[in-house]
Amino acid sequence: MTKRVLVPVAQGIEEMEAVTIIDVLRRAGAEVVAASVDTMAVKASRGLEFKADRLIKDCMEEEFDLIVLPGGIPGADNLRASKELEALLKRQAGEKKYYAAICASPAVVLHPYGLVTPGRVTCHPGFSNQIDQGRVLSSAVVVDENCITGRGAGVACEFALTLVALLYSDEKKKEVMQGLALPLD
Repeated sequence: MTKRVLVPVAQGIEEMEAVTIIDVLRRAGAEVVAASVDTMAVKASRGLEFKADRLIKDCMEEEFDLIVLPGGIPGADNLRASKELEALLKRQAGEKKYYAAICASPAVVLHPYGLVTPGRVTCHPGFSNQIDQGRVLSSAVVVDENCITGRGAGVACEFALTLVALLYSDEKKKEVMQGLALPLD
């Protein structure tokens, strides 16, 4: 069964996280929509330029099995500024569907929206003090019910593979790992 995934992007997002998340989920068979909160042409934090599939405003009436946010600065700030994205994330959480964020985005986007639980979340160490005096875990990936968070770019592949396991199965995760020539656990 095909799963639908929304990956919101913005000017200044962390390209390693965005590309890894999109790539790994597509390898698993997910229909991934990279939707920009500002313009179709996106320039990431390290200068990579790419084109989004569409604008976030055009996704408002759609249903997704997962919404997953890359991090990066100023990308996370630009994601947080989107009222459309805020509405989509709050609807996703209210419907008990998966939503996820990595790096700065758990602290910069999800926390201000009230969508993370201090003590059951991880984020980039440079942003941990923004979540209730640093009550974050140092784990690479944290799953707290339907909220999944990742520490940063260095764990982007592990984070994306965790999303594959949650959306599909551990077997699908292993299949994708083999395709990436990663050692199986």
